Amino acid sequence: MTYDQLLPYLKENREELLNQLREGSYKPSPVRRVEIPKPNGGKRKLGIPTVIDRMLQQAINQVLQPIFETEFSENSFGFRPKRSAQMAIIQAKSYYEQGYRYVVDIDMKAYFDTVNHDKLMYLIEKKVQDKQVLCLIRRYLMSGIMENGLVHPSEEGTPQGGNLSPLL
Repeated sequence: MTYDQLLPYLKENREELLNQLREGSYKPSPVRRVEIPKPNGGKRKLGIPTVIDRMLQQAINQVLQPIFETEFSENSFGFRPKRSAQMAIIQAKSYYEQGYRYVVDIDMKAYFDTVNHDKLMYLIEKKVQDKQVLCLIRRYLMSGIMENGLVHPSEEGTPQGGNLSPLL
C-alpha cells in the first residue's frame, strides 16, 4: 500500500483495525529490509514498515516520546525532538569556548541489531502501564524482517527505519 492509499483504506477498514487494536489481535507486518550506503563505505540496514504500521508506530511514538524524553541526556542530540546535528555543533563550540578540547561522538557498531527485547520491554514497562501498548510494542519488535522475499524472525534488535525506532 502506498501513502496515498492509506486514507481510503482507513475509511473502509477503520472499525476492523480499531477492533484488532482493542482486542490485541493486530499483527504487525514484517519490515522490508533495505540497505543504504554509509559514509565510511559500509551499509546501514534499515527495516521499512508498511504504511499502516508506520502510522500506528507514529501514534505510539507521539504518546510515549514526552514520557521518555525526560530520561535522555541533555548531551544527546540524535533523533530527538527539537534537536539537530547543528545544535550539537553549537553545544560543542560552547564547550570549546569554555576550555574543553575534546568532543566524543559515539556510534556503537550494530547496537540496534543486538538490543535484547526482554531488557528493553522491562525498561519501557517502568514508565508505561498500558498492557495493550506494551503488547503492541513487543509485537513490533518481533514482527520479523522480510529480505529477498523471505521472512526471518527478529528475536533481538530494533530495526532502524520505523517511526518508533529512534525512541526504542
